[in-house]
Amino acid sequence: MWWLGASVGILLGGALPLLWWWWCRRQCNDGHKGSSAAAVPKGNLGWPLIGETLDFIACGYTSRPVSFMDARKSLYGDVFKTNILGTPIIVSTDPEVNKVVLQNHGSNSFIPAYPKSIRELFGEQSILQTNGPVQKKVHALIGGFLRSPQFKAHITNDIQHSVKLTLESWKGTHRLFLQDETRKMTFQVLVKALMSVGPGDDLEFMKSEFQEFIKGLICLPINFPGTTLYNSLKARERLLKMVKRIVDGRKMEMEMTADGGGKAAPRDAVDVLLGETDEKHLLPLDFVSANILEMMIPGEETVPTAMTLAVKFLSDCPLALNQLTEENLELKKQKEELGDEYSWTDYMSLPFTQNVISETLRMANIINGVWRKALKDVEIKGHLIPKGWCVLASFISVHMDEENYQHPYQFNPWRWEGKGVGVNNNCYTPFGGGQRLCPGLELSRLEISIFLHHLVTTYRWSAEEDDIVYFPTVKMKRKLPITVTPL
Repeated sequence: MWWLGASVGILLGGALPLLWWWWCRRQCNDGHKGSSAAAVPKGNLGWPLIGETLDFIACGYTSRPVSFMDARKSLYGDVFKTNILGTPIIVSTDPEVNKVVLQNHGSNSFIPAYPKSIRELFGEQSILQTNGPVQKKVHALIGGFLRSPQFKAHITNDIQHSVKLTLESWKGTHRLFLQDETRKMTFQVLVKALMSVGPGDDLEFMKSEFQEFIKGLICLPINFPGTTLYNSLKARERLLKMVKRIVDGRKMEMEMTADGGGKAAPRDAVDVLLGETDEKHLLPLDFVSANILEMMIPGEETVPTAMTLAVKFLSDCPLALNQLTEENLELKKQKEELGDEYSWTDYMSLPFTQNVISETLRMANIINGVWRKALKDVEIKGHLIPKGWCVLASFISVHMDEENYQHPYQFNPWRWEGKGVGVNNNCYTPFGGGQRLCPGLELSRLEISIFLHHLVTTYRWSAEEDDIVYFPTVKMKRKLPITVTPL
């Protein structure tokens, strides 16, 4: 009778994916007939189980990652349905639809929803999956800390020190890989701001493990030994163990200080998250540890990538590089003549430097979109997003759309003249938007500003040919090799 069991297994193995595929299509096409005048967006769910994931990934390895979105826009319009990374999803490339999705977070309409690999890596206590009062509280605490004058003063000094130290190490080294060098600067600065961990074995351990952890952010959700997700989850366990040790130790310190009748000013993000004195609103230690780990991502991924891409874009645009250099040499001259120290304001008030950063962020699309899940049927501009469905608000599609930006694939920092660093509209969302607008957006700009200032006033460089890869995360294919020459 073994053959009967085997036959049943084969039939089920082939039938279940087909049944799943049929069910998804029926949900898309038949599940909301007659419920309203709005209609579920048109589209194609692709193959059973994998959907259109292979096409989506393949486009991420080309110079035009939005070609996946553009091809479907031409067939189905600015809002369409598909299936990527194991998730049937509605994709919006419409800035007005994206705005509604972003602004309706937490209003019983949408909650965060990310691919399975991200959910597993960050865990249930992730701030990405936290909603309501807790999310607002953490956002307000971290945002307030990052905007405080005390933090701005010491973080400016920390970034300057890290940048100068790295640039000093380049002397006598003609050829280097910029993507690796920028990570050295930013990871160290951010870990100190989060946990007050300085150079040493702990920092090196975190850096090594975090590089393994980050690889699994966007991958196929297959978890068994040897897979990317499995290795990333193991790295997360090791990282979280160290972070928990730091958080637990800090909590004990704070309790001892409180017993003595004192309360020290917060020195880092751990102090801020543990500083709540109201017993009803204390954040669990596991929650604090998980979110500190999550906040390390900008130091390893987003900010160093933006720095690297700024150098690439400037290398390809000598006119912009010359204007940026002149502006920063003038600031350096003023500071030397007056004998003043640099401040946060000095760096952030360089208009053309900020234009370069704005244009870099638009073209880099390091955060290429956000995922949300509808808690109820939601109608936006005639489109129905059914309850339980995920929606991807695509930022990259908006940033690279000719209707929003003339010659979108051309690096043109002059397009931002007169708009200032605070620009954030429907068509420009490199830091997200709504209630989840990144609280560290000014800090990110500051880090890039300081790096560019000291780079162009210390070295000249020539960059080798290199390509941008957009999957699973944005990075340079060859880590951007450059040859530097001291001024």
